[in-house]
Amino acid sequence: MNIEQAKRIPLALILEKIGCKPVRDNGHKATYLSPIRHEKTPSFQVDNAKNLWYDFGIGKGGGIIELTCAWLESQNESHTVPDALRWLRNMAGYTPSIQPIAVVDKAKANETPLVLKKVKAIQHPALINYLTGRGIPLDIASPYISEVSLYNRQNKKDFFALGFANEDGGYEIRNPFFKGCIRPKTITFIRGNIPKPDDIHLFEGFMDYLSALAHQNILKFDGDTIVLNSLSCLKFATPYIKNYGYRIAYTWMDNDDAGKKATKALADFFQTEECLQHIPKNGLYEPHKDVNAWHMHNLGLSPCNTMKKSESINTREFYQWPQSREPLVLDKF
Repeated sequence: MNIEQAKRIPLALILEKIGCKPVRDNGHKATYLSPIRHEKTPSFQVDNAKNLWYDFGIGKGGGIIELTCAWLESQNESHTVPDALRWLRNMAGYTPSIQPIAVVDKAKANETPLVLKKVKAIQHPALINYLTGRGIPLDIASPYISEVSLYNRQNKKDFFALGFANEDGGYEIRNPFFKGCIRPKTITFIRGNIPKPDDIHLFEGFMDYLSALAHQNILKFDGDTIVLNSLSCLKFATPYIKNYGYRIAYTWMDNDDAGKKATKALADFFQTEECLQHIPKNGLYEPHKDVNAWHMHNLGLSPCNTMKKSESINTREFYQWPQSREPLVLDKF
Protein backbone atom coordinates (compact mmCIF):
# COMPACT_ATOMS: atom_id res chain seq x y z
CA MET A 1 0.00 0.00 0.00
CA ASN A 2 1.28 3.46 -0.85
CA ILE A 3 0.31 6.83 0.64
CA GLU A 4 -2.22 7.71 -2.08
CA GLN A 5 -3.95 4.38 -1.63
CA ALA A 6 -4.00 4.83 2.16
CA LYS A 7 -5.62 8.25 1.86
CA ARG A 8 -8.66 6.63 0.28
CA ILE A 9 -9.40 4.60 3.43
CA PRO A 10 -12.12 6.33 5.50
CA LEU A 11 -10.95 7.58 8.89
CA ALA A 12 -14.23 6.33 10.36
CA LEU A 13 -13.34 2.77 9.32
CA ILE A 14 -9.96 2.84 11.04
CA LEU A 15 -11.39 4.44 14.18
CA GLU A 16 -14.02 1.70 14.31
CA LYS A 17 -11.32 -0.96 13.93
CA ILE A 18 -9.52 0.31 17.04
CA GLY A 19 -12.74 0.45 19.03
CA CYS A 20 -13.31 4.19 18.85
CA LYS A 21 -16.98 5.08 18.28
CA PRO A 22 -18.36 8.59 17.65
CA VAL A 23 -20.06 10.41 20.51
CA ARG A 24 -21.84 12.64 18.01
CA ASP A 25 -22.23 12.19 14.25
CA ASN A 26 -24.33 14.31 11.90
CA GLY A 27 -23.11 12.53 8.78
CA HIS A 28 -20.72 15.28 7.74
CA LYS A 29 -18.68 15.60 10.92
CA ALA A 30 -18.22 13.23 13.86
CA THR A 31 -16.83 13.85 17.35
CA TYR A 32 -14.91 11.23 19.32
CA LEU A 33 -12.98 10.80 22.51
CA SER A 34 -9.41 11.18 21.34
CA PRO A 35 -7.87 7.82 20.36
CA ILE A 36 -4.33 9.12 20.86
CA ARG A 37 -4.61 10.40 24.45
CA HIS A 38 -6.86 10.10 27.52
CA GLU A 39 -9.70 12.57 27.85
CA LYS A 40 -13.18 12.75 29.42
CA THR A 41 -14.68 15.44 27.19
CA PRO A 42 -14.70 14.52 23.49
CA SER A 43 -12.63 16.96 21.48
CA PHE A 44 -11.48 14.83 18.55
CA GLN A 45 -13.34 15.75 15.37
CA VAL A 46 -13.44 14.02 11.97
CA ASP A 47 -14.57 15.70 8.76
CA ASN A 48 -16.01 12.73 6.88
CA ALA A 49 -16.25 14.55 3.56
CA LYS A 50 -12.59 15.64 3.57
CA ASN A 51 -11.35 12.55 5.47
CA LEU A 52 -9.41 14.78 7.89
CA TRP A 53 -9.21 14.89 11.70
CA TYR A 54 -8.36 17.50 14.31
CA ASP A 55 -7.69 17.02 18.04
CA PHE A 56 -8.67 20.30 19.74
CA GLY A 57 -7.11 19.15 23.00
CA ILE A 58 -3.58 19.21 21.58
CA GLY A 59 -4.11 21.45 18.55
CA LYS A 60 -3.00 18.83 16.00
CA GLY A 61 -4.64 17.17 13.03
CA GLY A 62 -4.14 15.77 9.58
CA GLY A 63 -5.06 12.79 7.45
CA ILE A 64 -5.04 9.06 7.94
CA ILE A 65 -1.25 8.69 7.85
CA GLU A 66 -0.77 11.29 10.61
CA LEU A 67 -3.47 9.65 12.72
CA THR A 68 -1.99 6.19 12.30
CA CYS A 69 1.50 7.37 13.21
CA ALA A 70 0.13 9.17 16.31
CA TRP A 71 -1.92 6.14 17.35
CA LEU A 72 1.01 3.72 16.93
CA GLU A 73 3.16 6.07 19.02
CA SER A 74 0.50 6.13 21.74
CA GLN A 75 0.67 2.32 21.79
CA ASN A 76 4.48 2.37 22.11
CA GLU A 77 4.82 0.86 18.65
CA SER A 78 7.15 1.85 15.81
CA HIS A 79 5.45 4.79 14.13
CA THR A 80 7.25 5.74 10.93
CA VAL A 81 5.26 6.25 7.71
CA PRO A 82 6.20 2.74 6.42
CA ASP A 83 5.04 1.33 9.78
CA ALA A 84 1.76 3.19 9.37
CA LEU A 85 1.26 1.90 5.82
CA ARG A 86 1.85 -1.71 6.85
CA TRP A 87 -0.52 -1.34 9.81
CA LEU A 88 -3.22 0.23 7.63
CA ARG A 89 -2.94 -2.48 5.00
CA ASN A 90 -3.47 -5.21 7.58
CA MET A 91 -6.10 -3.36 9.62
CA ALA A 92 -8.22 -2.24 6.68
CA GLY A 93 -8.02 -5.57 4.89
CA TYR A 94 -7.06 -3.55 1.84
CA THR A 95 -6.79 -5.12 -1.59
CA PRO A 96 -6.11 -2.54 -4.29
CA SER A 97 -8.39 -2.83 -7.28
CA ILE A 98 -6.92 -3.51 -10.69
CA GLN A 99 -8.48 -1.51 -13.48
CA PRO A 100 -9.93 -3.59 -16.34
CA ILE A 101 -7.57 -3.97 -19.29
CA ALA A 102 -9.18 -2.96 -22.57
CA VAL A 103 -8.74 -5.94 -24.89
CA VAL A 104 -10.92 -7.78 -27.41
CA ASP A 105 -11.59 -11.16 -25.82
CA LYS A 106 -12.64 -13.55 -28.59
CA ALA A 107 -13.28 -16.33 -26.08
CA LYS A 108 -15.74 -14.16 -24.16
CA ALA A 109 -17.53 -13.24 -27.36
CA ASN A 110 -18.04 -16.93 -28.13
CA GLU A 111 -19.12 -18.11 -24.68
CA THR A 112 -22.91 -17.75 -24.79
CA PRO A 113 -24.06 -20.42 -27.33
CA LEU A 114 -22.08 -23.35 -25.85
CA VAL A 115 -23.55 -26.23 -23.87
CA LEU A 116 -21.19 -28.69 -22.19
CA LYS A 117 -22.27 -32.30 -22.80
CA LYS A 118 -19.37 -34.51 -21.72
CA VAL A 119 -15.86 -34.30 -20.24
CA LYS A 120 -13.28 -37.07 -20.61
CA ALA A 121 -9.55 -37.68 -20.96
CA ILE A 122 -7.99 -36.53 -24.23
CA GLN A 123 -8.25 -39.37 -26.75
CA HIS A 124 -9.04 -38.03 -30.19
CA PRO A 125 -5.99 -38.03 -32.52
CA ALA A 126 -6.95 -34.65 -33.97
CA LEU A 127 -6.84 -32.97 -30.56
CA ILE A 128 -3.59 -34.71 -29.66
CA ASN A 129 -2.16 -33.54 -32.97
CA TYR A 130 -3.38 -30.01 -32.29
CA LEU A 131 -1.46 -30.01 -29.00
CA THR A 132 1.61 -31.44 -30.73
CA GLY A 133 1.40 -28.68 -33.32
CA ARG A 134 1.47 -26.14 -30.49
CA GLY A 135 4.52 -27.87 -28.97
CA ILE A 136 2.64 -29.38 -26.01
CA PRO A 137 3.29 -33.08 -25.21
CA LEU A 138 0.22 -35.05 -24.15
CA ASP A 139 1.77 -36.16 -20.85
CA ILE A 140 2.23 -32.50 -19.83
CA ALA A 141 -1.23 -31.43 -21.03
CA SER A 142 -3.26 -34.34 -19.62
CA PRO A 143 -3.24 -33.30 -15.94
CA TYR A 144 -4.74 -29.91 -16.87
CA ILE A 145 -6.97 -30.21 -19.92
CA SER A 146 -9.70 -32.60 -21.03
CA GLU A 147 -11.55 -33.56 -24.18
CA VAL A 148 -14.97 -31.92 -24.02
CA SER A 149 -18.10 -32.56 -26.07
CA LEU A 150 -20.25 -29.48 -26.69
CA TYR A 151 -23.34 -28.27 -28.48
CA ASN A 152 -23.45 -24.87 -30.16
CA ARG A 153 -26.97 -23.50 -29.83
CA GLN A 154 -26.21 -20.82 -32.40
CA ASN A 155 -25.47 -23.11 -35.35
CA LYS A 156 -27.22 -26.25 -33.93
CA LYS A 157 -24.07 -28.37 -34.21
CA ASP A 158 -22.12 -30.71 -31.95
CA PHE A 159 -18.36 -30.44 -31.76
CA PHE A 160 -15.46 -31.35 -29.55
CA ALA A 161 -12.44 -29.47 -28.28
CA LEU A 162 -9.93 -29.12 -25.48
CA GLY A 163 -11.33 -27.88 -22.17
CA PHE A 164 -9.41 -26.15 -19.38
CA ALA A 165 -11.37 -25.92 -16.14
CA ASN A 166 -11.40 -22.84 -13.90
CA GLU A 167 -12.09 -22.40 -10.19
CA ASP A 168 -15.85 -21.95 -10.55
CA GLY A 169 -16.68 -24.85 -12.85
CA GLY A 170 -16.35 -23.00 -16.16
CA TYR A 171 -14.13 -24.04 -19.07
CA GLU A 172 -11.86 -22.41 -21.59
CA ILE A 173 -12.57 -24.09 -24.93
CA ARG A 174 -10.00 -24.50 -27.73
CA ASN A 175 -9.54 -26.34 -31.00
CA PRO A 176 -7.85 -25.27 -34.25
CA PHE A 177 -10.86 -23.26 -35.44
CA PHE A 178 -12.54 -22.16 -32.23
CA LYS A 179 -11.72 -20.17 -29.12
CA GLY A 180 -14.48 -19.75 -26.57
CA CYS A 181 -15.53 -20.45 -23.01
CA ILE A 182 -18.32 -21.76 -20.85
CA ARG A 183 -19.38 -19.57 -17.94
CA PRO A 184 -18.61 -18.78 -15.24
CA LYS A 185 -15.46 -17.04 -16.41
CA THR A 186 -12.68 -16.79 -13.84
CA ILE A 187 -9.11 -17.80 -13.07
CA THR A 188 -7.54 -21.23 -12.61
CA PHE A 189 -5.34 -21.71 -9.53
CA ILE A 190 -2.74 -24.51 -9.58
CA ARG A 191 -0.81 -25.60 -6.50
CA GLY A 192 2.90 -26.18 -7.00
CA ASN A 193 5.12 -29.03 -5.88
CA ILE A 194 6.15 -27.27 -2.66
CA PRO A 195 3.63 -26.67 0.13
CA LYS A 196 3.48 -22.98 1.10
CA PRO A 197 5.97 -21.94 -1.63
CA ASP A 198 7.82 -18.64 -1.86
CA ASP A 199 6.90 -17.95 -5.47
CA ILE A 200 3.87 -17.71 -7.73
CA HIS A 201 3.56 -17.54 -11.53
CA LEU A 202 0.84 -15.67 -13.42
CA PHE A 203 -0.06 -16.48 -17.04
CA GLU A 204 -2.65 -14.98 -19.39
CA GLY A 205 -3.77 -18.30 -20.88
CA PHE A 206 -3.35 -22.02 -20.40
CA MET A 207 -1.43 -22.56 -23.65
CA ASP A 208 1.25 -20.22 -22.33
CA TYR A 209 1.34 -22.09 -19.02
CA LEU A 210 1.66 -25.48 -20.75
CA SER A 211 4.31 -24.05 -23.08
CA ALA A 212 6.41 -22.93 -20.11
CA LEU A 213 6.13 -26.40 -18.58
CA ALA A 214 6.99 -28.06 -21.89
CA HIS A 215 10.00 -25.79 -22.36
CA GLN A 216 11.35 -26.89 -18.98
CA ASN A 217 10.11 -30.49 -19.42
CA ILE A 218 8.27 -30.47 -16.08
CA LEU A 219 4.72 -31.33 -15.02
CA LYS A 220 4.32 -28.31 -12.75
CA PHE A 221 6.33 -25.54 -11.11
CA ASP A 222 7.59 -25.80 -7.57
CA GLY A 223 5.67 -22.60 -6.86
CA ASP A 224 1.97 -21.95 -7.32
CA THR A 225 0.41 -20.75 -10.59
CA ILE A 226 -2.55 -18.59 -11.57
CA VAL A 227 -3.83 -18.77 -15.14
CA LEU A 228 -5.99 -15.68 -15.68
CA ASN A 229 -7.89 -17.11 -18.69
CA SER A 230 -8.59 -13.47 -19.62
CA LEU A 231 -7.20 -10.09 -18.60
CA SER A 232 -10.72 -9.29 -17.48
CA CYS A 233 -10.09 -11.77 -14.63
CA LEU A 234 -7.15 -9.86 -13.14
CA LYS A 235 -9.31 -8.74 -10.21
CA PHE A 236 -9.95 -12.37 -9.25
CA ALA A 237 -6.22 -13.11 -8.89
CA THR A 238 -5.31 -10.63 -6.15
CA PRO A 239 -7.17 -12.35 -3.26
CA TYR A 240 -5.09 -15.49 -3.86
CA ILE A 241 -1.89 -13.47 -3.36
CA LYS A 242 -2.83 -10.93 -0.70
CA ASN A 243 -1.09 -11.58 2.63
CA TYR A 244 -0.22 -15.17 1.63
CA GLY A 245 3.49 -14.60 2.12
CA TYR A 246 4.82 -15.10 -1.40
CA ARG A 247 8.30 -13.65 -1.87
CA ILE A 248 8.54 -13.70 -5.71
CA ALA A 249 5.84 -13.15 -8.33
CA TYR A 250 6.69 -14.09 -11.93
CA THR A 251 4.43 -12.58 -14.60
CA TRP A 252 4.18 -14.09 -18.09
CA MET A 253 1.92 -11.57 -19.85
CA ASP A 254 1.77 -11.05 -23.62
CA ASN A 255 4.17 -8.67 -25.33
CA ASP A 256 1.41 -6.35 -26.56
CA ASP A 257 -0.19 -3.18 -25.22
CA ALA A 258 -2.76 -5.07 -23.15
CA GLY A 259 -0.10 -7.37 -21.73
CA LYS A 260 2.09 -4.42 -20.79
CA LYS A 261 -0.82 -2.72 -19.03
CA ALA A 262 -1.57 -5.92 -17.15
CA THR A 263 2.06 -6.25 -16.10
CA LYS A 264 2.03 -2.67 -14.80
CA ALA A 265 -1.25 -3.20 -12.92
CA LEU A 266 0.12 -6.34 -11.28
CA ALA A 267 3.39 -4.57 -10.44
CA ASP A 268 1.42 -1.86 -8.62
CA PHE A 269 -0.46 -4.50 -6.67
CA PHE A 270 2.71 -6.40 -5.75
CA GLN A 271 4.14 -3.22 -4.23
CA THR A 272 1.36 -3.31 -1.64
CA GLU A 273 2.58 -6.72 -0.43
CA GLU A 274 5.45 -6.75 2.06
CA CYS A 275 8.71 -8.25 0.71
CA LEU A 276 7.15 -9.42 -2.59
CA GLN A 277 9.58 -9.14 -5.50
CA HIS A 278 8.15 -8.87 -9.01
CA ILE A 279 10.02 -10.53 -11.88
CA PRO A 280 8.43 -10.01 -15.33
CA LYS A 281 9.39 -12.83 -17.71
CA ASN A 282 8.57 -10.95 -20.95
CA GLY A 283 12.19 -10.56 -21.87
CA LEU A 284 12.56 -14.33 -22.11
CA TYR A 285 10.16 -14.60 -25.05
CA GLU A 286 10.62 -11.26 -26.83
CA PRO A 287 10.08 -10.36 -29.65
CA HIS A 288 7.36 -13.02 -29.79
CA LYS A 289 3.83 -12.11 -28.73
CA ASP A 290 3.48 -14.74 -26.03
CA VAL A 291 5.06 -17.80 -24.45
CA ASN A 292 3.47 -20.28 -26.85
CA ALA A 293 4.61 -18.37 -29.95
CA TRP A 294 8.16 -18.31 -28.56
CA HIS A 295 7.99 -22.01 -27.66
CA MET A 296 6.73 -22.96 -31.12
CA HIS A 297 9.47 -20.88 -32.74
CA ASN A 298 12.11 -22.69 -30.69
CA LEU A 299 10.71 -26.02 -31.89
CA GLY A 300 10.52 -24.89 -35.52
CA LEU A 301 6.72 -24.96 -35.50
CA SER A 302 4.31 -22.49 -37.04
CA PRO A 303 0.53 -22.25 -37.53
CA CYS A 304 1.07 -23.26 -41.14
CA ASN A 305 3.09 -26.33 -40.13
CA THR A 306 0.44 -27.24 -37.59
CA MET A 307 -2.31 -27.27 -40.22
CA LYS A 308 -0.25 -29.44 -42.52
CA LYS A 309 0.28 -31.92 -39.72
CA SER A 310 -3.45 -31.95 -39.02
CA GLU A 311 -4.18 -32.77 -42.63
CA SER A 312 -1.50 -35.47 -42.63
CA ILE A 313 -3.54 -37.58 -40.17
CA ASN A 314 -6.71 -37.21 -42.28
CA THR A 315 -8.64 -35.08 -39.85
CA ARG A 316 -11.16 -34.43 -42.63
CA GLU A 317 -12.40 -37.94 -41.86
CA PHE A 318 -13.22 -36.79 -38.33
CA TYR A 319 -14.56 -33.27 -39.01
CA GLN A 320 -16.79 -31.41 -41.39
CA TRP A 321 -14.40 -28.55 -41.97
CA PRO A 322 -16.40 -25.30 -42.08
CA GLN A 323 -15.56 -22.50 -44.45
CA SER A 324 -15.97 -19.91 -41.69
CA ARG A 325 -14.31 -19.78 -38.27
CA GLU A 326 -16.90 -21.99 -36.60
CA PRO A 327 -16.30 -24.87 -34.19
CA LEU A 328 -14.90 -28.09 -35.56
CA VAL A 329 -17.95 -30.27 -36.16
CA LEU A 330 -17.96 -34.01 -35.62
CA ASP A 331 -20.15 -36.10 -37.98
CA LYS A 332 -21.10 -38.59 -35.28
CA PHE A 333 -20.43 -38.15 -31.61
